[in-house]
Amino acid sequence: MGPGVTLSPVEHVIALDVGGTGMKAALVGADGTLLHRARRATARERGPDAVVAGILDFAANLLAHGAEHLGGPASAAGLAVPGIVDETRGVAVYSANLGWRDLPLRALLAQRLGGIPVALGHDVRTGGLAEGRIGAGRGTDRFLFVALGTGIAGAIGIDGRVEAGAHGFAGEIGHIVVRPGGLPCPCGQRGCLERYASAAAVGEAWAAVCGEEGADAAHCAGAVASGDVRAREVWQEAVEALADGLVTALTLLDPRTLIIGGGLAEAAETLFTPLREAVRQRITFQKPPSLVPAALGDSAGCLGAGLLARDLLTTTDPSEVTT
Repeated sequence: MGPGVTLSPVEHVIALDVGGTGMKAALVGADGTLLHRARRATARERGPDAVVAGILDFAANLLAHGAEHLGGPASAAGLAVPGIVDETRGVAVYSANLGWRDLPLRALLAQRLGGIPVALGHDVRTGGLAEGRIGAGRGTDRFLFVALGTGIAGAIGIDGRVEAGAHGFAGEIGHIVVRPGGLPCPCGQRGCLERYASAAAVGEAWAAVCGEEGADAAHCAGAVASGDVRAREVWQEAVEALADGLVTALTLLDPRTLIIGGGLAEAAETLFTPLREAVRQRITFQKPPSLVPAALGDSAGCLGAGLLARDLLTTTDPSEVTT
């Protein structure tokens, strides 16, 4: 390349996925290509103000990276965060893990990034958006994405978008009561699905049975695969509870595709084979959905944030999403 020749600017957006311990980010091209990736610690031990400052600094660095290496700054940004999120107002309403309440995160980020359009989304719904559009549910008009992690949450997909609900609570399948009067849940109810079928719940139940401190759901899955009878009992109890919750959701939502992700889904057919059978046994009049594993892994949230940002570039009034 000779003197004075410059590269044409590469159109891109900023995608940022904030978790309890780490943040994943990317610069995403117009065709969905990941042009740059980065990670940082969330540093929640330093308090909520430090977490917010870290998010804003990280995003500003991504903006600068794009300007320097891609010929110009990002056109928009998407941010996925945990907790209760009011996506319409751009407010992170509450996060127990990160310690914030009623935080106008979209406006703060838009200001830091020079006024470019910014979208704020719930982490699981954002990951579900990615799975539905470009992952395991690609091409499906109706899907339900369920993440089995420390807790259980879901994303209801309808024609390429994810339903947030009237108050931002849509998809909280982990708090369907599947065992009335059962184990207490931090939400205030007893017998919630996530107290029986989340990765954390399975790990807790298995540790109590095997007597090994630190045993988790992955250890339990391994023991199931090796034929341990005790592990199979723990695992089957979780599968039965999960099937009960899923069939309730299927009855209400009638999705075409049911996508299961999160840590517990990493057990692959150790989970999916008995789960498909348990769901099949419970279905009566309902049409069984295609039950498939998530395809995007831990990059789903970041990819979904990129999709949120790309969507802003097609809105008729970008100013609506920056304040």
